[in-house]
Amino acid sequence: MSTATVEELTEVTAPTRFWDRQRRLGAGLVLLGAVATGLFGPLAHSETARFTLSEDASGAALSINGQLGAILFGVLAVGAGVGLLVGVAKRWQTTLLVVGILAFVLSFLCWQVAGKFLPLVDTADGTLELAVPLILGALAGVLGERSGVVNVAIEGQLLMGAFAGALVGTMTASVLAGLISAVVGGVIIAALLSVLAIRYLVDQVVVGIVLNLLAVGLTGFLYERLMQPDALSYNQPPRMPTIRIPGLADIPVVGPVLFDTNPLVWLALILVVVIHFGLSRTRWGLRTRSVGEHPTAADTVGIRVRGLRYLNVLLGGVIAGLGGAYFTLVATGSFNKNMTAGAGFIALAALIFGRWTPFGALGAALFFGFAQKLAFYLSAVGSPVPNQFLNMLPYLATIVAVAGLVGRVRAPAADGQPYVKS
Repeated sequence: MSTATVEELTEVTAPTRFWDRQRRLGAGLVLLGAVATGLFGPLAHSETARFTLSEDASGAALSINGQLGAILFGVLAVGAGVGLLVGVAKRWQTTLLVVGILAFVLSFLCWQVAGKFLPLVDTADGTLELAVPLILGALAGVLGERSGVVNVAIEGQLLMGAFAGALVGTMTASVLAGLISAVVGGVIIAALLSVLAIRYLVDQVVVGIVLNLLAVGLTGFLYERLMQPDALSYNQPPRMPTIRIPGLADIPVVGPVLFDTNPLVWLALILVVVIHFGLSRTRWGLRTRSVGEHPTAADTVGIRVRGLRYLNVLLGGVIAGLGGAYFTLVATGSFNKNMTAGAGFIALAALIFGRWTPFGALGAALFFGFAQKLAFYLSAVGSPVPNQFLNMLPYLATIVAVAGLVGRVRAPAADGQPYVKS
């Protein structure tokens, strides 16, 4: 019996639940829209909210009355939710969901920006910059977990990459050398993870936590003994240059964000496409997915399960090391103790929220980056909304997704399960 036949038979025989995924999403959007209309609207000042198309208050801007915008976008979110509740065609479900969430966010922004301005270029650029290490860390997790190896050690890989990039980059006065060293730092942690988890069958979550602590202790010790006493010789790496593409960089909003930036941004976005294509359209991807879902069956057809897991975990270490390089070669220009500040765990949350897919991880990382950037903005303009609340939102969204309230979120079947060849 074909797969399509089985699925059709299941749909016919299985009882239809009223509160399916679509209606749950619709009810959630209606609730969010009601909050936006009934709370954000009355609280918003009846002043103009300006969304400027430049990095400051000058130049062209998209303007709307703050109170009117908050109410209108709230009603739009309610409408999108009602559309899902009444059962629109399946091809429109994702569109309505995106419209509803976007409308809720715009309603909130109209409330907050009324009487002020929000620079769209700076916000979009900051969102992408903050998301880069999360994208790379999440991609490292995708490679490991789609192979069946839980990678809780993303934090340690980022931290070792940041330290190695700063140390070698300073000693050689070379960005390229620092970048290569950051990759080596990430691979070292990945190699320890793969050997302990795959060869010696140690619990993968425990190994990941231990490796994170190892990275924190080792880099902290070397920082205090080596970098702190002589920062000029060991902790002042060159910064990665910003590259501007003439013509494309002049496109409003999108141009300065995508075409006037550092190469790590391009590399992160390219890797998302490459890994997605590799997992879905290549022999390596098919074997990786089979090893992550049913390693015993993969072994019976001649796939080297352990060898492929080793390869993918080490490739993940390469990518996470690049993410660590962002902190010292792009963002700050120096290394500090525990400077990743939990970015690896945020990347792990983005991986889960993105349903173990490259594009899902990209979207989740951008969402996390936007929440952090918006928290910085609201803190600067003196918003009554605590910035800690916005920083908390991505984690709440991840809990909602993992709990299955917006649909099934399932890890690869063999994720975290050691394979012993019979």
